[in-house]
Amino acid sequence: MPVPPPERIVELVTDLLDNEGYDLEDVVVTAAGKHSTVRLMVDSDAGLGLDEAARLSRLVSEAFDSVSDFGESPYVLEVTSPGIGRPLTLDRHWRRAQGRKALIETADETFVARIGELVGDTIRVVASDKQGPFVRSLPLSDVRKAVVEIEFSPPNARELELAGGLPDGRVQAGEIDENAVGEDASDDDANTVDDGTESNEPRMDK
Repeated sequence: MPVPPPERIVELVTDLLDNEGYDLEDVVVTAAGKHSTVRLMVDSDAGLGLDEAARLSRLVSEAFDSVSDFGESPYVLEVTSPGIGRPLTLDRHWRRAQGRKALIETADETFVARIGELVGDTIRVVASDKQGPFVRSLPLSDVRKAVVEIEFSPPNARELELAGGLPDGRVQAGEIDENAVGEDASDDDANTVDDGTESNEPRMDK
């Protein structure tokens, strides 16, 4: 029996994660021969720390073990936070990205700005010109696409101040080595926990 499809996995874990205060942002199932990897990307207003990723991994493993969907299929479970490059499409994405730089595309322009506070249906962003940083308001309905950018050094203090600072629990850009951040890794915490073996017995790699 193959590993169940992402839609079934969403059914199995969404309520569990919600009860723990986390949002399920994506599910990716990849297969390599007889082996599969189930990757859950989760997030919260406070981000996802390594200890929390490990705890959630254990809870999800228990949920998977309690149903027959997986059978004897060997798989590895990964619980990780969403990565750089994911489009900001929901209000919570903007709220959690406050203080970070993003490439923003509208019908009229494409520009880089630091994300500020979300006020109703409007996002405040901090742009810069020759006179320095300034705040502008942008209706979310005008945004065609927005993606958080990797930063290799701490943000400009004035920009961060105008953006309203960072949400509690979020790591400031430049405080970790973002060279180590892969396409699906998060620069907020860069945490991934694997939990699972070919026999479906728990395995924790840190």
